[in-house]
Amino acid sequence: MAEGEEALPPSRSCMESLKQSAEAIREIVKEKDLADALEEGGCDLETVRNIIQGRQLPADLRAKVWKIALNVVGKGDSLASWDGSLDLPEQSIIHKDCQELIDQLSVPEEEKSVLLLDIESVITFYCKSRNVKYSSCLGWIHLLKPLVHLRLPRSDLYNCFYAIMNKFIPRDCFMKGRPFHLFRLLLQYHEPELCSFLDTKKMTPDSYALNWLGSLFSYYCSAEVTQAIWDGYLQQADPFFIYFLMLIILVNAKDVILAQESDKEEMIKFLETSPANLDLEDIEDLFSLAQYYCSKTPASFRKDNHSLFGSSLLGLKDDDTDLSQALCLAISVSEILQANQQQGEGVRFFVVDCRPAEQYNAGHLSTAFHLDSDLMLQNPSEFAQSVKSLLEAQKQSIESGSIAGGEHLCFMGSGREEEDMYMNMVLAHFLQKNKEYVSIAKGGFMALQQHLADINVEGPENGYGHWIASTSGSRSSINSSVDGDSPNGSSDGKGVKSLVNKMTVALKTKSVNVKEKVISFIENTSTPVDRHVSSSDRVGKPYRGVKPVFSIGDEEEYDTDEIDSSSMSDDDRKEVVNIQTWINKPDVKYNFPCNEVKENGHMFPSHLLVTATHMYCLREIPSRKGLAYIQSRQALNSVVKITSKKKHPELITFKYGNSNTSGIEILAVERYLIPNAGDATKAIKQQIMKVLDALES
Repeated sequence: MAEGEEALPPSRSCMESLKQSAEAIREIVKEKDLADALEEGGCDLETVRNIIQGRQLPADLRAKVWKIALNVVGKGDSLASWDGSLDLPEQSIIHKDCQELIDQLSVPEEEKSVLLLDIESVITFYCKSRNVKYSSCLGWIHLLKPLVHLRLPRSDLYNCFYAIMNKFIPRDCFMKGRPFHLFRLLLQYHEPELCSFLDTKKMTPDSYALNWLGSLFSYYCSAEVTQAIWDGYLQQADPFFIYFLMLIILVNAKDVILAQESDKEEMIKFLETSPANLDLEDIEDLFSLAQYYCSKTPASFRKDNHSLFGSSLLGLKDDDTDLSQALCLAISVSEILQANQQQGEGVRFFVVDCRPAEQYNAGHLSTAFHLDSDLMLQNPSEFAQSVKSLLEAQKQSIESGSIAGGEHLCFMGSGREEEDMYMNMVLAHFLQKNKEYVSIAKGGFMALQQHLADINVEGPENGYGHWIASTSGSRSSINSSVDGDSPNGSSDGKGVKSLVNKMTVALKTKSVNVKEKVISFIENTSTPVDRHVSSSDRVGKPYRGVKPVFSIGDEEEYDTDEIDSSSMSDDDRKEVVNIQTWINKPDVKYNFPCNEVKENGHMFPSHLLVTATHMYCLREIPSRKGLAYIQSRQALNSVVKITSKKKHPELITFKYGNSNTSGIEILAVERYLIPNAGDATKAIKQQIMKVLDALES
């Protein structure tokens, strides 16, 4: 360079080239570090993770790393004692599927027969050892495909396949299986609008994601993309992480899904094949986004569903949670308490106590916001104002960094099903507004009290008293509440001091439930009382020798064990009709616009039509204006009781069944929220009497 000349800065393209070179050097160094660690032996998954840091594995080291991740290094040959007999009843199907897999692979001709025998042996031995019947729809061939690419010996191939089936494929991975109900709850938690749209189209997760979950994406993704996904997934060592990868696939396609106008089958096909659009360049973003959604998900999602994965019989203990009927994601009370104590990002809850005011005032979680669920029916305008106040309080608590603040709304009821029906309506209201991060406190306030008593055996003065507040001016006694006494009753403050006392508490709690069941049974099967439909009915004409057909204000609780007929049929099989055409039918005497109310609080706009002999419920179809499903058809002479709640006279319960001198057999229960319910029930009652008079004459 001549003296006095100024050096020019390197060009942008030159800088980019230097960056790429530096990155390539770092990759080579990391590959060498990983190769050295694997060569030395004793390398564990944590070491691999620290070196790789989520990157795609080098092809020549993948087999070793996957074996470490699946914990099969040094494991013996499970097939050594097997006689090698390929004699299952479905052996021809197994052989055909294995042959099709071999045909898809780039394998030298002379190696094909040996590889075919290895794959067929792995599947056959797995079926025999696990007592499982093979079916092509299980997707095992697709699960084996990435493993076959590694060119593993037969023993390692089997051990890796077994480990994946055991650790990463959930139980009941079939149509309408529990894993897919859980995925819907996760989708609803993060993307309620998308979940609601798919629900409306009756596109359940099992209809499009069965092969996503059953093959860990290998069904649709290319070999290279599948290997990259498995590289990251196996390093995570978290079987639930697949749920978040599935979630991102849907979120990525959200705009396209919501704009779709094609029919259901085309939409399912579009969703089902969407993983095929993934490229290698997409995998890093896929995992980053999945990690983000994972960090925004309550720990209860995993902890309460851990029995989905693994082979331990301990995971098979009785679990009466029917996820298909769950209104939303349930959160354990222990997580609610722990979450708002932690610092940093994490999941934090804004707890909404939906119990009646008297219960809330007697004792509540000190950080909870009170929203009386009764207001939704008693005073809708006041309820709407309360919801606005709730959202404003949530916003302020987050901004101020309050211990009560949290993005995630968690609704808490009493824990008693019959009392929490109104809370469920409130919950359904928020879900219908597409509010994200909505959950319910599992077991309600009763579970909270029991948990606090269990973890603090030395009494409220030594730890848990500050959690429960009372607007009456004193702390609520957790132990007296758990024991079934009044929350305002006296307490010696010593808490539950021994295991014997804790067992006593549990037994008392259970005995109360048993007592309630017995009382309910006695009330429903007691000797019939000769009473008339009402004082205005003709004297001397009792209604079939049973309790009154119509009794305003009689019902103090719902018989939750009885059959809810509205949940017994599949909409896909129901008849679709034009609402106005049915209303105008000459035999329809009355039409009452209403909302059908399900046990979980969901409400569906409907019409009750009354003819001379029957009552029909037409449920409106949101996506098809003017049309409805025939939700139910009940004969008027099958009505054995009509009741309403004292607090909510517009909420009417119809019970259908058979009655005789020995009692009443309830066959179906339907509930409706009917404006001007008095007029409706009066008209229905009069029509019932006409039917009975006609039958007697």
